[in-house]
Amino acid sequence: MGLTACGGDDGGEGSKTVRVTLVNHVWTENIKKALPEFEKQTGLTVEVTQLGEDQLSDQYNVKLNAGSTDLDVMMYRPLQEGKLFGKNKYLADLGKNAKSDSAFELGDFQAGPMQATTYEDKVVGVPIITEQEVLYYRKDLLTKSGFTAPPKTLDELKAQAAKVEADNPGVAGFVARTGKAAAVTQFSSFLFSFGGDFVDGSGKATVNTEQAKQAYAYYGGLLRDHGPENISTDMSWSEAMAIFTQGKAAFYTEANSLYKNATDPTKSKVVDTVGFAAFPAGPAGSKPYNIPSWALGVNDSSENKDNAWKFIQWAAGKEQALAQQTAGVPGARTSVWANPASTASLPKDLAEANTASTANGVGHDRPLVVKVAQAREIVGQPIVDAITGKDAAASADTANAAFQKFLDDEAK
Repeated sequence: MGLTACGGDDGGEGSKTVRVTLVNHVWTENIKKALPEFEKQTGLTVEVTQLGEDQLSDQYNVKLNAGSTDLDVMMYRPLQEGKLFGKNKYLADLGKNAKSDSAFELGDFQAGPMQATTYEDKVVGVPIITEQEVLYYRKDLLTKSGFTAPPKTLDELKAQAAKVEADNPGVAGFVARTGKAAAVTQFSSFLFSFGGDFVDGSGKATVNTEQAKQAYAYYGGLLRDHGPENISTDMSWSEAMAIFTQGKAAFYTEANSLYKNATDPTKSKVVDTVGFAAFPAGPAGSKPYNIPSWALGVNDSSENKDNAWKFIQWAAGKEQALAQQTAGVPGARTSVWANPASTASLPKDLAEANTASTANGVGHDRPLVVKVAQAREIVGQPIVDAITGKDAAASADTANAAFQKFLDDEAK
């Protein structure tokens, strides 16, 4: 689906037509409605190509590999394609434009998301949509078990899950993703909060450190001991969310971007009792991910980079960021999060949980590699092993050796 440019402009150097490729998303729908304002301000014409995620990836693979000049602005996933695009030099360095533009104020963007759009110390993207991990919970079940507040620590989460489960036969204390690859992103917040990570500062695999082993054992043990009966080990968010929204679990850790599944009366039986809280603190504190799920970059082969930057300057500027977040699309600007109007459409406790997550969040939720899917399979195996009662520490050692070989192969 596209917005077609007027006139015979060929999109070349200094062209008045900016060719923008965007994914199907609420952010995109919002920005398209505001485009006439940008075109009027700048005298530019924006030609939008709008695609589904898979189509978008396919188009980028073909066009970027071919060095096509007919892509100017690209909406991309920093944690999925960022390393590949950076390594292949597909993304233009935006640093000079971004840093010299006082109105754009690059320093207004949160550190976590900006880390993910920086490659080898170069700003190659600007984060536009963020996600954080939060705790979903049942207020009524906590009250019934005598708890006056949701858990603030992972120790409290385990204790509350056990008590609520004991008080409510047929209701699991906790649910979360269990699939080997699917669980990695949500497990990451547990890993960080135990003081671990997927790799260290020198790029070495670290999924068998003591902190990582503790995180695997905790996550797997919580699901094994207090998860749904006959728990499967291939649940993604949709299966885990269904268990929670059908009233079959007390606690659920998940991306805040999915919250409407729990607050929509047509999808959820727990609309009146669902609560949200910041991710509980582990030994290293509360360190949920705070990631850019989508960013804007400029194709390095574009012959219209100056006007492409003008589009990003506007679409990721303070005014549009506030409008998007007010409409329910969380962004990466600190000033916007500080504005109460930006979160007024959210449940109050979710807005507070989100804000807490942005303050101390980590900018990735998976290994930052080129072959992301393969890496997730490797580091996700100890999650499954821990859930099924196998030796999580031994599994972490095996996974670390495989992951280190993977990293070495990728570095060749």
